[in-house]
Amino acid sequence: MKIGDFVLNSNVLLAPMAGITDKPFRKLCRFFGAGLTTSEMITSNKALWHTKKTLLRSEHDLGEYPVSVQIAGSNPQEMALAAQINVEKGAQVIDINMGCPAKKVCNVLAGSALLKDEVLVQEILEAVVQAVNVPVTLKTRLGWDDEHKNIITIAQIAEQTGIKALTIHGRTRTQMYRGNAQYELIAQVKKQCNLPIIANGDITDEHKAKFVFDTTNADAIMIGRAAQGAPWIFQEILSFLHTGALPEPISVQYVIDVILEHLQDIYSFYGEYSGCRIARKHIAWYTKSLESSNEFRQEVYQLDNTLTQFKFVEHFLKSHTHTINKWPNTLSAHI
Repeated sequence: MKIGDFVLNSNVLLAPMAGITDKPFRKLCRFFGAGLTTSEMITSNKALWHTKKTLLRSEHDLGEYPVSVQIAGSNPQEMALAAQINVEKGAQVIDINMGCPAKKVCNVLAGSALLKDEVLVQEILEAVVQAVNVPVTLKTRLGWDDEHKNIITIAQIAEQTGIKALTIHGRTRTQMYRGNAQYELIAQVKKQCNLPIIANGDITDEHKAKFVFDTTNADAIMIGRAAQGAPWIFQEILSFLHTGALPEPISVQYVIDVILEHLQDIYSFYGEYSGCRIARKHIAWYTKSLESSNEFRQEVYQLDNTLTQFKFVEHFLKSHTHTINKWPNTLSAHI
């Protein structure tokens, strides 16, 4: 799949997720085969550009290619400026967020709230595309609610304004993450639109990935929550799509090494205080399905320094080396 002149290494992509797709996690998903990783969304509000959170979200790994940065906002001029600033910082692709269902985003008429105003959608897309010389992509939903599924119109606007790829989450905003993703409208968009289409929503394993490709005829799929605690899902899906079979199961020891290296990257990136706290959610996702993990996680939440946390996690993980043959499914951690 191509985005502008960029040829992606695979057509299984990582969804941008606030608080999750930071630099260490993107690096890990790239390692396991994600063809594109996009930053957590960066606000177009200029007053927040110099906060620690925004500065960390703006950091990229040299191995990321292309470097994709997601921006969010509702003012066309502010969005255009945000795009320009991020290109100056190294962004090679700008992704526009019109899919986030969070109240704090929708309450300022950003994210999926924009789907209620098609004129504003067009103004934002035109402003951003004209402001930068890199490909601009759009991530969105089917519409605001079941009575207003306007994704076909949004796709037409996207194509007309010069958007280079369109990601569609198969739910409306009011659905949030409830119920099942609906792929029929994504298939209709693919038939009527010349843009590369990326299908997103409820893709939890290799069989669902193939089903979504077959159902929508999308050019790529995007994995979100299913990658939490299981970044190797990209490798598993790609193997199944290419060969019809899963790869040989990775050893429990290898998984443990991956987890511990991820923790070290988190500590290095965020520092002692934030690193210890941000690591907790990843530890919870990784260990959700292990025996005695609930008691373990409750203890992890009480630890407040990285060295103690790391040693505690390492001991717990290694205690399972001889008790399990395969790392258990972790999807129950977040779906």
